[in-house]
Amino acid sequence: MSHYFIDDKNVKSDIRTIHYEYKGIGMTFKTDNGLFSKEHVDYASDILIKALPILRGKVLDLGCGYGPIGISLAKAFDIDLTMVDVNPKAIEFSKINCQANGIEADILLSDGFKELKGTFDAIVLNPPIHAGKQVIYGMYEDAYKFLNPGGSFYLIIQKKHGAKTTLEKLDTIFNQIETLYKKKGIFVLECMK
Repeated sequence: MSHYFIDDKNVKSDIRTIHYEYKGIGMTFKTDNGLFSKEHVDYASDILIKALPILRGKVLDLGCGYGPIGISLAKAFDIDLTMVDVNPKAIEFSKINCQANGIEADILLSDGFKELKGTFDAIVLNPPIHAGKQVIYGMYEDAYKFLNPGGSFYLIIQKKHGAKTTLEKLDTIFNQIETLYKKKGIFVLECMK
């Protein structure tokens, strides 16, 4: 079975254009088969974007997919954006979507943090749940290492996807954790270094 975090060259293309609005700013995104949530900006990403405080400085969109989180943040806030994903098609479409929406960003093919250098003021993640706990927990640990002192790691997690164990794990890594959003078993967390 093909997943959005796998480079599957056998997936047939079916390019779509979707529309999204954040803080009164309209954006369009090209999507395709083999990318996460190709029909619309997914529910969790939408909640995550809208729950975030104003971001500044160097921001990493970890597991960027076709770019809706990072691009939305760059349209609304004065940030220096870096976007990474393990899927080459996601990188291709992030570049297309940044150009279409007038956003400059460093966009890198990277398995998590492997190809990254430097540190960030904020890291934002909608975790790839189907990649498994070992992968996701590794991302949490690496996020701490790649944050500047005083920086924050933002993520969304659902109760049905292990919010309780995620909170327990994050509590062993980060200095302080705040819940920015909690509704119907969905949590947006800010984890501070």
